Amino acid sequence: MEEELKNLIKVWVSAIISVSYCYYLSTRIKAGVFRLLSVLPVVALFLLLPLFFSSLHLSGAAAFFFTWLANFKLILFSFDKGPLFPLPQNLSRFIYFTCFPIKPQQNPKSQNQIPKWVFAIKVAVFGVLLHIYDYKQHLSPTVLLVLYSLHIYLELEILLMLVKVLVFISLGCDLEPQSNEPYLATSLQDFWGRRWNLMVPAILRPAVYEPVQRIAKRKLSSDQARLLAVLATFFVSGAVHELIFFYGTREMPTGEVTLFFVIHGVCTAAEVAVKKLTFVRRWKMSPLVSRPITVGFVVLTSGWLFFPPLVRNGLFERITNEALLSIDFVKLKFFTFW
Repeated sequence: MEEELKNLIKVWVSAIISVSYCYYLSTRIKAGVFRLLSVLPVVALFLLLPLFFSSLHLSGAAAFFFTWLANFKLILFSFDKGPLFPLPQNLSRFIYFTCFPIKPQQNPKSQNQIPKWVFAIKVAVFGVLLHIYDYKQHLSPTVLLVLYSLHIYLELEILLMLVKVLVFISLGCDLEPQSNEPYLATSLQDFWGRRWNLMVPAILRPAVYEPVQRIAKRKLSSDQARLLAVLATFFVSGAVHELIFFYGTREMPTGEVTLFFVIHGVCTAAEVAVKKLTFVRRWKMSPLVSRPITVGFVVLTSGWLFFPPLVRNGLFERITNEALLSIDFVKLKFFTFW
């Protein structure tokens, strides 16, 4: 654990220096190809940062924060697009908004605030999960898979909330929510676009969806261009997830994760097309029906394609063991300090 903490410090020092370089030097280059060339060394470095860790949590966080989101933000920034445009007011904000999955809230009044007790319940359920693992030898593989999936969701929610709170304390500005209760989604479009991991669609929209749609409109109709853009966005998301899985498993991608996102892209595109039909617009499915169908489809396809690479490489067990070890480490340091 001590060695991983040293690596964590090295990685963050490297990231801060690299992002500072972009703030002081790249911003002085006119937006376009030349600014992109100036940030490409940073992009290359951020591709390597997850490899500094052996811990699955730290390598996964580095992959998500730097390799995935920060790199896309910097590429968009090269063309005066994305969350880093307009340029944040000072260096500290530029570092925070580049390195963390956050963005300032544009219109606080329009956001539905999730009650604080909902997050408290999630933390409590996560704590119960950690205790259930003491009896996992008595649980079936299917039940364990469900528990592991719930573990990943809750841990991601807790991690993102902690990041949001720390940044809010440091910057004192309102931040956009990072998710919006994805288990309440009434459609795949609702799930991926407005509820699950909202920083990702906020990045993919200007980075992939809009350019593909704009180029496709030259040869295709508006509807066809829109559907192609949806498919391209999901394909890119799948490819990036394959890369993130590689950092955790150190195994060559199997394509299952990409196929998972391609299937969801096809189904989302079909959903969008169907909603445009006249008779469908007159008829609305009750949320009591659409929510179980949507969440059930996500869960079933995840069990089929998304989770198997993690199961085969023992990543679920590593995730839970690391979580338990980290808690024990914090407890030990806390009691030693006092």
